[in-house]
Amino acid sequence: MSRHQPPDLDRFGERTRLVHLGRDPSEQHGFVNTPIYRGSTVLYPDTETFNARKGRYTYGTQGTPTRESLERAWSGLSGAADTVLSPSGLAAVTVALLTCCEAGSHLLVPDSVYRPTRIFCDGFLARFGVETTYYDPLVGAGIRDLFRPNTKAVFTEAPGSQTFEMQDVPAIAEAAHAWGACVLMDNTWATPLLFPPHERGVDLAIEAGTKYLSGGSDLLLGLTSANAAWAKRLRETYNQLSILAGPEDCFLGLRGLRTMRLRLREHEAQAIEMARWFADRPEVARVLHPALPSDPGHALWRRDFKGASGLFSIVLKAASPAALAAMVDGLELFGIGASWGGFESLVLPFDPSAYRTVTRWEAEGPALRFHIGLEDLDDLKRDLDAGFARLRATT
Repeated sequence: MSRHQPPDLDRFGERTRLVHLGRDPSEQHGFVNTPIYRGSTVLYPDTETFNARKGRYTYGTQGTPTRESLERAWSGLSGAADTVLSPSGLAAVTVALLTCCEAGSHLLVPDSVYRPTRIFCDGFLARFGVETTYYDPLVGAGIRDLFRPNTKAVFTEAPGSQTFEMQDVPAIAEAAHAWGACVLMDNTWATPLLFPPHERGVDLAIEAGTKYLSGGSDLLLGLTSANAAWAKRLRETYNQLSILAGPEDCFLGLRGLRTMRLRLREHEAQAIEMARWFADRPEVARVLHPALPSDPGHALWRRDFKGASGLFSIVLKAASPAALAAMVDGLELFGIGASWGGFESLVLPFDPSAYRTVTRWEAEGPALRFHIGLEDLDDLKRDLDAGFARLRATT
């Protein structure tokens, strides 16, 4: 073992592990970071080696040092047996679902799921004979009442996309495993730093590295990790699909990994302060943030999570579309964007009532999702204060 690579990272703290996971300078001529390996063809020294497919790398689709470095690092961070990398968060979702579903399968998905996941289930999976049933995200251990003989998997996402319902993932996992079903989780909001999915009973965990792993709004990357029971099946599915992340994206993911904890904790502190500020505003009916004691999912969050990220939503009191547009369109520091996790603050109007099928979205007024970036909070508050003034004036 190289003197540059700690021999047993498990005995070190979280910050130290993030600095050292997945890299060995002795393999890279002493350079700190694994470089970008671009390549498809791997040459063999002789026919015997080629026929036996011997060697650490056999072809570009089967792995490169760059990709393997990030896979090893993420597995070490999340407590997984294996991790595979895809070109987007949605691609990571599809790899996970195709790993555990087959023609004739029944799949359970929360009604609060990330909408592109719903579109994939209702479109692609349905065409290949997989039936999806959506369930109330608050069902908890009651999920057992929804199982059918052909139920193969239960998808979870906590907190829920846009509306931030907290799921009792350990209770759902216990019921699913008793049935023999695979448990999947979209863990993008928390990352393994704030919610260790495999410790909580998740078999296949999905994260969009596009968000907090990147931190720069310049990367598309998905990570799917598996526990020991599902690692072989995940790798087989991945190799058959060859839905590969590019080498530059893997390199950027490795670079972002080293500072992810510091950035995530700063996003957490910034967002909690802003959530409290919103809660005191007369124009706001509700703040949807599980770290606030007033949130219905706060107890579950305190029990299962180690912190919160920078994403949450608010529900305004009744306001016209024109008033909402006046507020949002005039903001200087909040971009209107569908992603999150970068250094800049974002806002996104949303209304999930059109695509919820089991639960009913009832809101006092328009809803806005905020990602709180790394700007000065006083500047963000002044920007929003002016926005609320435009809202009131237009109303």
